[in-house]
Amino acid sequence: METPALLALAVALAMDALAVAVATGCRLRTVSARQTLRLAWHFGLFQAAMPIAGWFMGQGIRSFVDAWAHWIAFGLLAFIGLKMLKEAFEHDDAECGMADPTRGTSLIMLSVATSIDALAVGVTLSMLGLSIWMPAAVIGLVCLGLTAAGVQLGRVLAASSALSRYAEILGGAVLLGIGFKILHESGVFG
Repeated sequence: METPALLALAVALAMDALAVAVATGCRLRTVSARQTLRLAWHFGLFQAAMPIAGWFMGQGIRSFVDAWAHWIAFGLLAFIGLKMLKEAFEHDDAECGMADPTRGTSLIMLSVATSIDALAVGVTLSMLGLSIWMPAAVIGLVCLGLTAAGVQLGRVLAASSALSRYAEILGGAVLLGIGFKILHESGVFG
């Protein structure tokens, strides 16, 4: 795969992760370097690992991946998004009890949800007889960089506008929106 095509693929695959990272930065408002690195590392790692897994799965499982990947991604994103919306309406701004989406099961679920499409890319690369190692590394590194930038962008947006008051609602809505976009792109809505 040529470098420009690979970079375009990597950026395209990282767009969901970027959107989630911006929403996470908005939600957290005060973001530590550790939180940024943790989210970027996991998103990048999963984004690199999924095409490798897909590549090894190969052609035999392609029909399953095509048939269910959008539902898996939607389910994970909807779960986290609805959880964020629920918390937004249960907590007032003075409370510090918000769960950190850069930790625990939320982090893993978001990592899987934002990288599930990379699994299908790996299957496709396998079917085309292309090597997976360089594409996986580039995909992971691009995602890591865009995620880190997205978290910081979200933090700045939340700190500099009225967005901070509604950051959790925005974050939940973004995740649900991405989930519905995945369903729409897969043809679920016709």
